[in-house]
This record gives sequence, C-alpha cells and structure tokens, in this order.
Amino acid sequence: MGARRRGRIMAMQALYAWEMSKQPVEELCRFDWLDPGERPKLEEAVTFARLLLTGTVQEIEQIDELIRAQLEHWDFSRVSRVELAILRVSVYGLRFQADMPPRVVIDEAIDIAKQYSGDESYRFINGVLDAIHKCGQAK
Repeated sequence: MGARRRGRIMAMQALYAWEMSKQPVEELCRFDWLDPGERPKLEEAVTFARLLLTGTVQEIEQIDELIRAQLEHWDFSRVSRVELAILRVSVYGLRFQADMPPRVVIDEAIDIAKQYSGDESYRFINGVLDAIHKCGQAK
C-alpha cells in the first residue's frame, strides 16, 4: 500500500475519532495508535495524514455544506460516521488540494469505502463526490 493511500486511511480514522470524541486535532495528529516499531516506515503517510486531517477540520463547515448540498432525500445526520469521514477527507482533496487529480481522490475514496464501510457505501460515496466535483468544474 502506498504512502498516500495509507495517509488517507489514517486521516479518515482520525476524523472518525474526532467526530466521535471531539479530541483536539493536535492530539489526533500524533497518531498514538500506530505501532512504534512501524512508525519510521510510515513517516510519509503520517505527514500526508496530518495535512489531510488538519485541513479538513479547518474547512469542516464548508466541506459539510458541500456534502449536504448533494444529499437528495437523505438527512446529513443519517450518513454513517465512517462514510462521513471518508467523504470529508475526499471533499478536502477535491476542493482544497489543487495538485490532486479529482479522479484519484474519488477512486481512493471508493476503494477505502469498500474496505472500511458497508457493502453499498462506495456507490453512495462515488455519487456524492462525483456531484461535488462536477459542481466545482462549473465554476
């Protein structure tokens, strides 16, 4: 697994923890749950995860508004916390990381959803992210 994929997963996990516990982002950025023996090999992933985590939390209101705008017949509070964490990290990538190709961000989100969320979650995540991406292109 590449460093960026691992970083996205770590950021998603930290965002989930932030949503559930409201731990300060500074604490979450330490990634204390990582195996100390593995940590040296994960430095690039940790750096990328910190970027995603801090950026996402910093822009959370705008990110959540973009997600809400794409939820047809679905209440924001009904989105699973895992799906929401994946969406948030991905929307940050789509809207605030100009150097990141949108197709890569969406494909990564789909793969992460297949691994960490429900059976059909990846379709939901793909639909929301694709719509947000298309809205951003229209500007």
